[in-house]
Amino acid sequence: MKIAFLRPNLGGQRSNDAIEPLGFAVLSGLTDRKKHEVVLFDERIEDIPMDLEVDLVVITTFTLTAKRAYTIADNYRKKGIYAVIGGYHASLIPEEASQHADVVMVGFAEQTFPQMLLDFKNGNLKRMYIQDKEFNLENKVIPRRELLQKDKYITTATVEVVRGCSLPCTFCAYPTAFGRKIYKRPIKEVLSEIEMFDEKIILFPDVNLIADREYAMRLFKEMKSLKKYWMGLVTSSVGIDKNMIKTFADSGCKGLLIGFESITQESQSYINKGINKVADYAELMKKLHDYGILVQGCFAFGSDEEDTSVFERTVEAVVKAKIDLPRYSILTPFPKTQFYAQLETENRIFEKNWAMYDVEHCVFTPKKMTVEELEKGTAWAWRETYSMKNIFKRLAPFTHSPWISLPLNIAYRKYADKYEHFTREVMCDNSDIPLIFEK
Repeated sequence: MKIAFLRPNLGGQRSNDAIEPLGFAVLSGLTDRKKHEVVLFDERIEDIPMDLEVDLVVITTFTLTAKRAYTIADNYRKKGIYAVIGGYHASLIPEEASQHADVVMVGFAEQTFPQMLLDFKNGNLKRMYIQDKEFNLENKVIPRRELLQKDKYITTATVEVVRGCSLPCTFCAYPTAFGRKIYKRPIKEVLSEIEMFDEKIILFPDVNLIADREYAMRLFKEMKSLKKYWMGLVTSSVGIDKNMIKTFADSGCKGLLIGFESITQESQSYINKGINKVADYAELMKKLHDYGILVQGCFAFGSDEEDTSVFERTVEAVVKAKIDLPRYSILTPFPKTQFYAQLETENRIFEKNWAMYDVEHCVFTPKKMTVEELEKGTAWAWRETYSMKNIFKRLAPFTHSPWISLPLNIAYRKYADKYEHFTREVMCDNSDIPLIFEK
C-alpha cells in the first residue's frame, strides 16, 4: 500500500520558520516498511502534488487550514483515492470533517492509525476512529525523521516529553480537542531519544512542559548529563519556584515560550487564565535572564476588558520587562471552545471561514473597540515593538545569548513589516487546487 501524508498550509504559502511535522513522522514509524510505502508532503516547504498515485492520502488539519485540507481531500476523492483527515480541527468538529473524508481520526492517532490500516486492507474501513481511554505514551515509536527534508526546517531535533494541559483557559483549542489528561513519557525513553541526535539544540514542542512539575524536575535533572541545549513551552508559573528555573538552566535551557496573554489581570480573569500574575511579569523576566534564558512572550489582544489604550500600554510593558521575542495575536474563538460558545450565544461571531482563524485577524465583534481598531492596533504593536529602537531597548545590554535573540528579532521585524499584507482574499484563496470547495 502507498500512503501520502499531507500537511496543508494557509493558501499554499511557504514558511521560513517551520519545524518538522512530528506527528506524521511518528505515524510513519507505525507503518510496516515491508508492506507500506510512505511519502510526506509539507506545504510549508513545498507544493502538495494533486496527482499522486497512492492508495491513501492522510491529511492533518488545523482550524485555519481546514478549508484547504477539505479541498485537497475532495480533489483526491474525486479521483477515487481514499482520504483520511485528522488533527486538531478534525478532533474539534469530526462531523464537519467527515463530509470531506472517507475516514476521520479523532484524538491522538498513534493508537487508532495502525487499526485503520488493517481495516483498510481487510475491506472493513470505519468512517471514524476515536482514541480510547487506554492511550498512553509508553514505548512511543521513534519518528521516521529520514523522510523529512532536513535542510528545509529550522530544526528536526524535536522530542515529545509530555502531552496535554489541564489548565481551564476558555480560548484554548488543545484541551477541547484532546481532553485535559496529562500523558507523560517514561524519562528513560525521552533521554534515549535525545541521545540519538547529533544536534546540540533540542526543541520540546509540548504545549506545557511543566503540566506535571515534579515530573519536569526529575526529567531535567537527569538531562543535565547529556550536555544539550534546549527550548520549550511553559506557563508563567515557572517562576513560582526559583529552583525550577535553576534546574532548567543547569540542564541546558536557552529559551522558553510563555503565554503571558495580557498586561491586565482583568483580561486574565476574562479568559480564565488565573495562573498568570501580571504584577510578577517583570520579576519573572529578570529571574530567567539572570540564568541566561531567553523568552518568547505571547500576548492576545481583544478581551472584553481591553480598550484601544491596551496596545501602547502593552508595548511599553514589553519593552520595560525586556521580553526577548514578543509575539502578538488577536484572541480567537476556536470552534467548540468555551470562548466560542460564549461569543456565539452573544451573537458576536461574524466570520465563519476557518481560514481567517489564524489568530492575527479579528473574527468577532469586540466590546470596547471596533474590529478595525483591534486589527490596526495589533499591527501597530508589531511594528512598534520591532522598530530598531525598541529591539535595542529590549535586548540591551546583550547579555542574554545575542547569537540567538538578535537574528530572531530581525526575522520578526520582517514579519511585522508584512503583517497587513495578509488580506482576506489572500487568506481564503485555494484557487490553485483543481477542485474548489468554496471560497
